Amino acid sequence: MYALADCNNFFVSCERLFRPDLNGRPVIVLSNNDGCAIARSNEAKALGIGMGAPLFKIADIVRCNNVAVFSGNMALYGDISRRVQQTLMEFTPAIERYSIDEAFLDLRGMESADFDALAKEISRRCLRNTGIPVSVGIAPTKTLAKIASKLCKRYPKLRGGCYMYRAEDVEKVLRKFPVEDVWGIGRRFSKRLVELGIKTAYDFTTLSPEWVRAQMSIAGVRTWRELRGEACIEFEQGFQAKQSICTSRSFATEIYDFDALAEQVAKFASMTAAKLRRQHSACNQMTVFAWTNRFKEEWTSNRGNSCVTVFETATDSTLEMVKASHAALAEIFARGCGYKKAGAIATSIIPKDGVQANLFGDTDTQRHDRLMRAMDAINGRLGHDSVIVASQGFGDVRNQHQHRSPRYTTEWSDLPTVSL
Repeated sequence: MYALADCNNFFVSCERLFRPDLNGRPVIVLSNNDGCAIARSNEAKALGIGMGAPLFKIADIVRCNNVAVFSGNMALYGDISRRVQQTLMEFTPAIERYSIDEAFLDLRGMESADFDALAKEISRRCLRNTGIPVSVGIAPTKTLAKIASKLCKRYPKLRGGCYMYRAEDVEKVLRKFPVEDVWGIGRRFSKRLVELGIKTAYDFTTLSPEWVRAQMSIAGVRTWRELRGEACIEFEQGFQAKQSICTSRSFATEIYDFDALAEQVAKFASMTAAKLRRQHSACNQMTVFAWTNRFKEEWTSNRGNSCVTVFETATDSTLEMVKASHAALAEIFARGCGYKKAGAIATSIIPKDGVQANLFGDTDTQRHDRLMRAMDAINGRLGHDSVIVASQGFGDVRNQHQHRSPRYTTEWSDLPTVSL
């Protein structure tokens, strides 16, 4: 058996955690630069606010219905997610983190357990320990577990937990479950399936495996088999190192000055290096890119460019990656252009303990390693960016977050205070 724990309206729930006055009030959380709604409370959904709706298009709905608006607060959301994960590990150490608000639990070997009671207990304890409502679905496959978790959100009487295993119950659910909402189908294939009259998950299971394979490859066959109760999507226990790491942001206003843009790119390279070290990896190459505003016609001839740096020795050093980012930006920067987005991407990633030293290199890798360990230790103890590379500058990333809530759990200055 597998369980899928899915935090309900996670970003909104994190905001409500420290603002109980928002319970029952419509709430939305915005994307980078306060552009679009990326999380909505049930009350906001009932008002017709769609996922990805631009803020300027729903301004009247927000104003007339007293909708609470928040900028994305990823530092807070990431920390609350970690606390939910810690609670889930009280039930089984075999956890696969699928996203910031979802995790699979491997329950194989626990066949004697009362899974319906277990699902409800996991949900109850997450709410007690973290204040975040969590829907827990348990089923014989990961795909069915995701469907079971969605049922919890739809039917409050399930009390946060749903155990779905009997063939007749699974069929009953699949007959009503839209095919476009099935994990693994995807938007492109679901549109085609609906055009062919295949509207529900059950309709999909009635297709022949040969047809599914011909149209959707082996990935589609896995989903087909999972819906029929055959577990064939592997459980990835433990931390899975990323094969590429991208750090990028859109800016609130266009940046025309090279030095100002170089500071931003240096921040992104530094953040990428820190992410590499957290997963004990190093990269052989890094891509730096900078894009102009695609909505402005005057820059149709120059939408931006990218430059790839190949390191002689795979690295996770902030010093090396920031230096390389500055040189790469100098190659692609065009004066007179206003850059709206930039970033750094680490690729050709290998385990740190697999890095081969270069006898003819001029970088003292051991010294860099010691320095990076000291830098990470200080930042971990004293707070994010307590020690930085000077070329990053001392300001924040130039994006807009006018509605951001305090970072209650990760910044000393934002700790909530109580007056007696």
